[in-house]
Amino acid sequence: MIIRWIERDWFACRQHRIAARKGKRMLKSICPIFPSRDFDTTAGFYENLGFQEVSRYEAEGYLILVRAAVEVHFFRCPGHNPASSDHGAFVRVDDATALSKRFEPKNLPGMGIPRFEKAEDKPWGICELAIIDPDGNLLRMGHIMEA
Repeated sequence: MIIRWIERDWFACRQHRIAARKGKRMLKSICPIFPSRDFDTTAGFYENLGFQEVSRYEAEGYLILVRAAVEVHFFRCPGHNPASSDHGAFVRVDDATALSKRFEPKNLPGMGIPRFEKAEDKPWGICELAIIDPDGNLLRMGHIMEA
């Protein structure tokens, strides 16, 4: 079952790249929209991971952070409870292990909220790491392992 999913996923990604080269790409990207209790805290946390703040709309309660081609959006939610957060996104990366090694010196905790879980090979064929931000939002980052 897992192998079939990976094969389908790889095929879909390959088909998407082919369509993009032919100028047939209609969908460009997806950006998660996470809750944030405090934009300054959120921006500081993600800036430590290499993201840059590109837009902040105080009146509308909206924040946008970017690292390379990855955009993460946030809406102001002062009453959000990080311990019960169910918000998350998966980010495909070229090498989760190398990225994990870059995040290790940031000295993020290994337990609690926020936290960083080092990259490891998962039984479903993905090498992935996990970052939980101060609001309990989950970012998994990974790549498909070679067979």
